Amino acid sequence: MVSWFLNFFEKNLVFSWLVTIIIAILIFYISSLTFAPGKGGGYLSYIYHFTAFSYLTLFLLISLSGGKRSNLIFLSVMLTIIYGIIDEIHQHFVPGRYSSFNDILINSLGILITSIAYVNYCNKRQ
Repeated sequence: MVSWFLNFFEKNLVFSWLVTIIIAILIFYISSLTFAPGKGGGYLSYIYHFTAFSYLTLFLLISLSGGKRSNLIFLSVMLTIIYGIIDEIHQHFVPGRYSSFNDILINSLGILITSIAYVNYCNKRQ
C-alpha cells in the first residue's frame, strides 16, 4: 500500500506539489487560529506538530526528488525546518498563541524521521 501511494505521487509530481502547498497552507491557517486561555497544548499539540511536519516533509521530498537519489533531500529538510521556525514566529503574533522551542524540536523530529525513512525506502527500491 505504501509503495503504491509513493509511486503514484512520484510519477504525478503535479499532485505532489499540490498536496505540498495545501499542507503548508493548512499549517499556516491552523497557526493563525486563536484559542481561549488554557486551551491547546499538551500531548495532542505534539502529535499535531510531529504529524503535520512529517507530511509536509514527505510531500516536499517527493516533489523535489521524484523518488530518485538527489542532493535536494538536504534542501527539503532545511526548507521544512525553516518553515517550522517561521511558523513559530508567526504564532508569537497571533492572540492566544505563543511560540515554543519545544514545538520547533517536535517539528524537526518529525522532519528528520520522515526524511530518514523516505531516503531508506528509496535506497532499498533502487
